[in-house]
Amino acid sequence: MRLSRFAALSSSLLLGAVLALTGAGAAQAAENAALDYVALGDSYSSGVGSGSYDSASGDCKRSTKAYPVLWKNANAPSSFAFTACSGARTGDVTANQLGPLSAATDLVSVTIGGNDAGFADVMTTCVLQSESTCISRVNQAKAYVDSTLPGKLDSVYDAISGKAPSAHVVVLGYPRFYQLGGSCVAGLSENERSAINGASDYLNAAVAKRAADHGFTFASVVPGFTGHEICSGSAWLHSVNWLNIGESYHPTAAGQSGGYLPAFRGAA
Repeated sequence: MRLSRFAALSSSLLLGAVLALTGAGAAQAAENAALDYVALGDSYSSGVGSGSYDSASGDCKRSTKAYPVLWKNANAPSSFAFTACSGARTGDVTANQLGPLSAATDLVSVTIGGNDAGFADVMTTCVLQSESTCISRVNQAKAYVDSTLPGKLDSVYDAISGKAPSAHVVVLGYPRFYQLGGSCVAGLSENERSAINGASDYLNAAVAKRAADHGFTFASVVPGFTGHEICSGSAWLHSVNWLNIGESYHPTAAGQSGGYLPAFRGAA
């Protein structure tokens, strides 16, 4: 009889635990479903490089394989607005992307700053010109990150907070582009690759600092892309592509799903 009562009690406790866990899971799912989510930013958020572009997005090249859409598909928020756009700078976000934000917005994601810092020109210079010219251009970009970019990021972050004061804002960074060491036919010297990686880290540090100062969450994608950089043999980033320059140095579909999505999911 004692054993039977103990078994009954154990079963009751186990059932209660299962129900509690199930209830928590259901509550979490309901919470996600109630979210109003807005995805802002540049080409790393719009999904350039991952293909499957929405023709209605035109030159913004918003992809169905971009991390905001993948997160939306998995979590079914109550509303979803995707205004990220290829080539966007900080001023483009404040001028053209903030329309869907409101006091009801719960979640915002954004990647921004790379175009302001001259990312495309840095890569073009490094691919086409000498090593010394490349490194000089990288240093010029880093100086801009020190002197000018923080104020531009502040303007974006202030605008987001002003329009969506209750939102949880996740600011995502940029990957390192090259795996160093070994052989790689990528048209750049080891010194150039190292300088470019260093500039990416420099940009990420500045973005993370401004995000933290505004009470936002910074999500690094560097860990997710480690082992999947250009020259890794399993790259989640396009190298220079002369037939499609716009996709060069952007994440592939695997980079969006394996690099950006987990970083966002962990911070959302």
